[in-house]
Amino acid sequence: MKIPAEPKVILRSCRDYDPERIRTIIREGLEELGLRPFGRTLVKPNLVAAGPLFPYAYTRPEFGEGVLRALRDVGGSAMTELAAGERCGITVPTRVAMRESGWDAMLKKVDVKRYCFEEEQQVEIPISHPNRLRDYLFTPEPIARADFFVNCPKFKAHPWTTVTFSLKAYIGIQDDRHRLIDHDHKLNEKIADLQHIIQPSFIAIDAITAGEGRMLTPTPFPLGMIIMGNSQVAFDAVCCNIIGVDPNSVDHIRLAAEHGFGTTDLSKIKITGDVSLDEAKARAKGFKVGLIRVEKYFEGTNITAYAGPPPESEAGDYCWGGCPGAIEEAIEILRVFDKETDKKLPRMHVVFGKYDGAINAGPGEKVIFIGDCADWKGTLHDKPIEIKNLYKDRSTLDPHTATSQDIFAKLASAKSKLASDVIRLEGCPVSVAEQVLALVGVAPGVKNPYLDRSNMLTFTRAYLGWKARVTLNKLQRKRYQQNGTFQHRGQAAPELA
Repeated sequence: MKIPAEPKVILRSCRDYDPERIRTIIREGLEELGLRPFGRTLVKPNLVAAGPLFPYAYTRPEFGEGVLRALRDVGGSAMTELAAGERCGITVPTRVAMRESGWDAMLKKVDVKRYCFEEEQQVEIPISHPNRLRDYLFTPEPIARADFFVNCPKFKAHPWTTVTFSLKAYIGIQDDRHRLIDHDHKLNEKIADLQHIIQPSFIAIDAITAGEGRMLTPTPFPLGMIIMGNSQVAFDAVCCNIIGVDPNSVDHIRLAAEHGFGTTDLSKIKITGDVSLDEAKARAKGFKVGLIRVEKYFEGTNITAYAGPPPESEAGDYCWGGCPGAIEEAIEILRVFDKETDKKLPRMHVVFGKYDGAINAGPGEKVIFIGDCADWKGTLHDKPIEIKNLYKDRSTLDPHTATSQDIFAKLASAKSKLASDVIRLEGCPVSVAEQVLALVGVAPGVKNPYLDRSNMLTFTRAYLGWKARVTLNKLQRKRYQQNGTFQHRGQAAPELA
């Protein structure tokens, strides 16, 4: 995980998704950086969500094709494996995102192996740096064993972390059960900790059509660029400067720099390419980031939001990485799927954290307390109500025993949870998927994307394939542990989960 002493970021113009043009640019970038792929070479795109509902949320397959072909051009026989892998948004099988995005068809065409990270063995990686959230993290085996790791994120805004460039994309190197641990008001710290698992040898971001405003349902922004680099912090710092954001104001970038993963000082970063930084800034003028508090976000709608601070022991006045941001993404998904969503939603109230103020709920208006740290006492609908904080200190959460969320179980239980006028949704965090189901449950007229007939067959097949693979992993685990056949880049055989 050596960090380049002289980081370089390359800005190249590319207006169209022409795989051969992209291939040329990426090959020239690798050559300029003096990089030659070798051994087990792994490419990670951002496929958090894909398909007709999410056309601008993911790294395009044409971009991936150009990258993979360029890696093969430069690496040749030095590579023992060339593969692409990802974990898309939780609860949805990555098989769905791979298919709907066009990556499956592209990988077949270029004869490159596919990894769905939630279907792979999960490897324990010890970490020991100061101020870490945990002493170890889990990551999929293909990540842990990669010799030459390539990060291919999408240039996007993000409602929880301001932006999602190279560093933030690391949330996709964990499976569901480990991904949700610390995905709360400590999300930025979690992202910084994940950097200790592996550093990319090469970064190439799809900024041809960037995504502004949101993360799952962004507005297309024609930036017309491919940006490449060899140091994640330096790379993200340049991307921030392009859109007029101070990288040190983005906590996960600042923290990663403090952890020693690069510099945010532009004077120490060599910027080259056929697009100057000033020209890139001109192209990005008006780009909107997504950081907005939930109370402000829902102003003028049928939903009134209230947000107090997360647990006192954890400090901070707002949970940027957890439930409030998740409901913003949930409502955006419903709006894309059903254009009449805002008209169909009844008047309701959603509450997060330790809120001390009044909740002005009228007769028949539901009040939903979301998340384990929801804490409130007062009167609703002429009845005394006390919602107690259920938050468990993160030191009590053991990744070894963490379990993943099952979307079919959630579908079955969602309706019964939502019958009352005062509702409590437990979880830390309560995921985007569960909040989608909650909103649909209190507004029966809103279309449920999980029950859409056009999607159900593909979804169910992918789900069954995923679960079959996980079952096989459990059967293989004992053999791995007994034989000690796996090593994490030269370390002793770690524990699999």
